[in-house]
Amino acid sequence: MNIGIYIYDDAEVLDFSGPFEVFSTAKRLANNDWQVSLIAENDRPVLARGGYSVNPHYSFAGCPLLDLLVVVGGDHTRELEKAEVITWLKHTATNTKRVASVCTGAFLLAKTGLLNGKNVTTHWQDQPELAAMFSDLNVIADTRWVTDDKFTSSGGISAGIDMSLALVAEFISYEHALLTAKQMEYQWQTL
Repeated sequence: MNIGIYIYDDAEVLDFSGPFEVFSTAKRLANNDWQVSLIAENDRPVLARGGYSVNPHYSFAGCPLLDLLVVVGGDHTRELEKAEVITWLKHTATNTKRVASVCTGAFLLAKTGLLNGKNVTTHWQDQPELAAMFSDLNVIADTRWVTDDKFTSSGGISAGIDMSLALVAEFISYEHALLTAKQMEYQWQTL
């Protein structure tokens, strides 16, 4: 299974490093063939929030076909204005089995139109703005994550870890998700 996590300048570090750790740990414990990658618009290093520099594994041009696309949050406002980013996200999300967003990554997926009519969530502080900008969404408050069809969205930052563990439970088993959380010494907040 190919798991791709979309990152960009000013992305929230835990939004991508949390899911990356969950999926990488689940892979190691299951000894399966999952490939977990960070994907950016181009090959240059991404400067995430706090000045954290990270090298993507793939650019849009070199990205393999994905089974799961994870879109992270952070300061997403510049990304919303990039037509090539929204086009890539829409094309990729349309052609994957599952799509997830962490925090304000929901704004980027909403911009593609693929979330219209769906239940979604985001960081509690950004929920009113998401509902105002994208009135076709049903924004759910007071939840760590929500799934509607092939789309799963999480609340802010650390909620992405909980959502990723829920995806591990779906893809492998609930017991394996518990084992992954235990290995990470993380207290999983289930729904």
